[in-house]
Amino acid sequence: MNNIAENLEPLKNKLRNHSLYHSIKSVDDLKIFTNAHVYAVWDFMSLLKFLQINLTTISVPWYPSKNTSTAKLINEIVAGEETDENEDGKAMSHFEMYLDSIESFGVKTDLILKNINSLNSLDTIHNDIEKLEIKDYVKDFLKFTFSVINKGKIHEVAAVFTFGREDLIPDMFMPLLEGINSKNNELNKLIYYFKRHIEVDGDMHGPMSMEMLRYLCNNDEEKLLEAKSISEKALLSRISLWDGIENEIKTKKNYYEKV
Repeated sequence: MNNIAENLEPLKNKLRNHSLYHSIKSVDDLKIFTNAHVYAVWDFMSLLKFLQINLTTISVPWYPSKNTSTAKLINEIVAGEETDENEDGKAMSHFEMYLDSIESFGVKTDLILKNINSLNSLDTIHNDIEKLEIKDYVKDFLKFTFSVINKGKIHEVAAVFTFGREDLIPDMFMPLLEGINSKNNELNKLIYYFKRHIEVDGDMHGPMSMEMLRYLCNNDEEKLLEAKSISEKALLSRISLWDGIENEIKTKKNYYEKV
C-alpha cells in the first residue's frame, strides 16, 4: 500500500493545492460548491454498501464471514457513516447531516433528493444519470463511481473507497474549512460536518480502509496494479469535479460583473 500511496502523491498534491479553495469567497460560492459536492457525499455510500455486501454476511440464513477482521472494519465504517451523531447528538447519516447543513444557509435540496431517488437500478444507472438535472461534470463523476461498482472487482472498489475517498478527505476538507467564515452562524452545521469528517476519516476510517485494501490485494501483483490504476482514475475524477465547480463559480462571477 505504501508504494501505491507514494505514486499517488502528485495527484493528491494537485487536490491539496487546487485553486478551487481560494475561489470560494462567499455563501453564494459555497452554494455552488455544495450543490455539486453533495452528489459525491451521496455516491460514497454506494461504494461503502458494495463493500459491506461483499465483505460481510447480510444474508438469511446467516453464516460467518470469510474474514472476520475485514468484516469488523467495514461494519464499523458503515456504523460511523450511516448512523453518526450530528452537532446536537442526534443519530444521522453523514449524507443527511450534509443536507441539513446546506439547507441551513439556503440551499434547496428538493431537486437533489428527486435526482437521487430516481437512481434505483444499477442496470440502467448510467442512462439515468444522463437524464439528471445536474451539470455534466457532476454526471461524469457519478458515472465513474458506478462504473467501478458495476465492474464488480472488490479490490478496485476498495481502492477507490480508500485512496479516492477516505484517505483523501482530510486533505480536501482542511483547505475548505480555512476559507469558510466561521463567524457566519448559518455555516456552523457545515463547519461541524467538515470537522467531523476530518476527525473520523483521518484518525479512524482512513487507516481502517487501508488495512481492508491490504487484505483484499494480499500482495497479488495484478491486484496491486489494478488498485493503483483505478485509484489514479479516482483522483483524476475528483480533480475534474473540482475543476468543474471552480469554472462554474468563475462563470457566474463574470456574468454578474458584466451586467
